[in-house]
Amino acid sequence: MDAFEQFLKTFFDWKAMGEVVPHLLTVGLPNTLILAVSSGILGCIFGLLLAVMGISRNRVARWIARVYTDVLRGLPAILVILVIGIGMGPVFRIMTGSTNPYPLGILALTLMATAYIGEIFRSGIQSVEKGQLEASRALGFSYSSAMVLVVIPQGIRRVLPALVNQLIHLIKDSSLIYMLGLLTSQREIFRIGNDAAANSGNLSPLVAAGVLYLLMTVPLTHVVNYMDKRMREGKTQKVEPDEAAAIIGKGAKA
Repeated sequence: MDAFEQFLKTFFDWKAMGEVVPHLLTVGLPNTLILAVSSGILGCIFGLLLAVMGISRNRVARWIARVYTDVLRGLPAILVILVIGIGMGPVFRIMTGSTNPYPLGILALTLMATAYIGEIFRSGIQSVEKGQLEASRALGFSYSSAMVLVVIPQGIRRVLPALVNQLIHLIKDSSLIYMLGLLTSQREIFRIGNDAAANSGNLSPLVAAGVLYLLMTVPLTHVVNYMDKRMREGKTQKVEPDEAAAIIGKGAKA
């Protein structure tokens, strides 16, 4: 019984949790969202470019995309963050005069997100029926126009659940930015919980931080499941290649 009481005191000290929650909500949560959302948006932009390079007719572009994806997906996230944050830190400070680690942290998360999101986009684009591209070309569109106006939009729509899932990973990976050294006002959720646990000798603040992560990621997980279900139900109606002609026809009439 003493062991159970010690467990509750160590991990579920409500007083220790109550003291750290205001800091988690006012400082940690905004900073975590800044890191995750910024790197997610940039990762989508560069990931789409990487996907287009991966399916390009240019062999060099395909080779660059493949190497980038293999390297960034194969390295541990903490190693990428340390190499970018600490390795490029002096150069960044000389060029900008700023000691804020956030830009480098966002850059590291973006580089990793680009590799994963690029593969997501590539699989979505390649899942679009070839008839869509052939119908577009038959109506006089160039290869690039057909890809931009018809194929790529459909591919992006098909991978929306996977993109939301990647945002969940970025929210969790943002906890690794603490390795770069953060000021009190720059701390994200994990760092605040970890500091409070170190100061109090109690792990309850880390549990509170974990609960806040769950409050963000669990709803997003259900959003992914809902989107995936809706898209699978939508597949019961077979999409014919004439869809491309209909899309282009509407544009011609306009």
